[in-house]
This record gives sequence, structure tokens and C-alpha cells, in this order.
Amino acid sequence: MNIAIIGCGLIGRKRALALTKNDILVACCDSNPEIGKKFSSDFPCTQYTDYRKLLKEVNCDVVVVAVVNKFAKDIIINSLKAGKHVITEKPLGRNLEEAEDIVEVWKNRRLGGGKNGILEKWSNGMTKKQMNGIVENWNSGKPNITLSYNSNTPSFQHSSTQILKTGFNHRFHPAVWKAKELIDSGKIGKVFNIRARYGHGGRAGMEKEWRASKDLCGGGELLDQGVHIIDLIRWFGGEISEVYGSVGTKFWDMEVEDNAFVILKSINNVTSSFHVSWTNWKNIFSFEIFGTDGYLKIEGLGGSYGPETLEIGIRKKEGGRPEIEFLEFQSEDISWEMEWNEFKSAISENRQVIGSGYDGLKANEVINAIYISNKKKKVVYLD
Repeated sequence: MNIAIIGCGLIGRKRALALTKNDILVACCDSNPEIGKKFSSDFPCTQYTDYRKLLKEVNCDVVVVAVVNKFAKDIIINSLKAGKHVITEKPLGRNLEEAEDIVEVWKNRRLGGGKNGILEKWSNGMTKKQMNGIVENWNSGKPNITLSYNSNTPSFQHSSTQILKTGFNHRFHPAVWKAKELIDSGKIGKVFNIRARYGHGGRAGMEKEWRASKDLCGGGELLDQGVHIIDLIRWFGGEISEVYGSVGTKFWDMEVEDNAFVILKSINNVTSSFHVSWTNWKNIFSFEIFGTDGYLKIEGLGGSYGPETLEIGIRKKEGGRPEIEFLEFQSEDISWEMEWNEFKSAISENRQVIGSGYDGLKANEVINAIYISNKKKKVVYLD
């Protein structure tokens, strides 16, 4: 496939490094010509400073959007209108309204003349096919993943699909992926509770970064790391029906929140709680899932977040200490590569992707409800 990357910063580089030998990076674009020049030197391709000119002149199949939140919406929409498959870094726009605008365009797009375009129906709110089975062969810490799908699950009906993917790479961390396999196989029974923490302590000058700007970012830690937790809670626990949240700026001199405390309830009667923070002075990622027969505990993401581990606890009927198995995934961060491979597979197999535009929309819907709940000091109910 021919690839164009718009946004040549840290995330753009991560996306470029995830490309495989069968991918051709044909163009890059950054409004800062020096950043674009360095990127095109490191990853040989044609450099642009105007994404509209890139879309007009470049023959590409996929556009990767890795820009500051404020500028994502127009780039995504214009890329979709140009007939490109799009993978965009989370969140899907700065707020719910921007996500809705993006998905509306995506919903009405078609490739290959499908009689009803990309969507014939939104069935029961489902837009991604649920995994029916996952086969993983662990080789030197890297999972070779084969996916199969339950064809009976309501989903997009299409004859040819234009893919819009939200960049939820956390789904593709090996411990998270393995946990999903175990949940789907019934390993810990029926899930009823999820508890999560995610955060870091910021860095000198963080209050001057674009993430600290309401205009540029749309929000603070809730949109930065919280969106990943919300996506995982939906993935493991189902669509969210009730939201209660408290957000605030506890330390950093900025106009967006640096902490958020949230309780969610899903249509599957799964109650979840999470805390995301830019004042967690020691980096943390912890995601726990409790079921009728046991629990799963994911900790770490590698690097500064510590080793990526999965603890599997199986409850004994007679009580007492559960049977515990401990897995450690000793490898570099392969989530970007795994997510990219899934995205490519969805295109080649003409199916919806894991972590779609709809998932990005639903995450922003929950974030919007958290802000409303914080303001009104009450539970917000979602349709």
C-alpha cells in the first residue's frame, strides 16, 4: 500500500516505524518545514507543508493523521472525501461534536460502489465484529496474531468498506490482548467489575505544551490517557449507560484538567472505576477485571511504566487464596506494529477494523458525559 503521514512529530514517527516492507511511504506533511524535512530524510518520501496539496497530488491508499487535536477533524474529513483509508491518533477530534462530524462523513462514504455505502445499518450500536477466537504464538515476546470473527454478531453490512480507524494502540499491548482472549473464552466467568489507574507526573514546562491548551487539545488528561482507559472499559465491559465523574486541576497551572476520577456502568451491568492523572509522580498503568470465577490484572506498558505483566487469578469454590498464574511480556512496545497489521488486514479482508471510528466516537461520548457530570454533580445517562 502507498502511505502518506500527516504530522511528523513523535506519533508520526511511531507510525512510520510500524510500517512493513510491503508498505511504501510516498509522502509526509507537517506545517513546520524543518520537522517535515527531518522526517522525510529519516523516512525517505516527498515532503509537503500543505496537506490539501498532498491529497490532491499524491497517489496513496492510506492517510495516517498524527497532528495536534485541533487540526485533526478537517484533515480526517478531507482525507475521507478524497477516498483514502484513514488511521488517526486518538482522540477522534477535540470533543463529541467533532467526532460526530467525522463519523457522519465516514458513514456516508463508499468505496467500490457498495449499494448503501459504508453502512446499511447501525445494529444495536455495534460497528465492530466481536472476536470469536484468537490464536497467539509467542515467539521471542512477539505475538503472531490470527483473528477469527463471529459472523452472527450484528455489525457493518457492506460490499466495500472505507476504513476509519481510531488509534487505540493499547488494545494491542500483549498483556491486554491476552486478557481479551481469556475474557472471551470465559476464563474468569461473567465480568462484573473493572478498576483502572493510568498516569504520569508530567515534565518541566508541561503547562506550556499544546496539551495544556483547551483550544488545541479540547481537554486535559481525560483526553490524553483517559480515552485509552474508556476504550478498554468498553472493549471488555460493553457500551456505557451511566456516567459519574469528577475532574479538576490539582497541580499544574493550566486551563485543562490534570486529574479525573470516574465511575461507569455498562449495559452489561459491569461497574467500572478509574483514575487518570498527570500528578502520578511515578508512572503507572494498572487495569483489573473481576469476574464470577476469577480476575485478571494487567500492570505496566514497558519502559517507564514498568514491565508489562498479566496476573490471572482463578477463584476456588471453597474460598481461600485463588490459583494464580503470572505472565510477563519482555519485549519492546509492539502495540504500534500490531495495530498497523490489524488495520492492513481489515483493508485487505474488506471488514471493519478493531478500534474503528465508531469506537472513537463512543469514547468521546463518554468523555463528554464525564464533563457534564462534573459540572452538574450528578449521574449522566447515555442512550
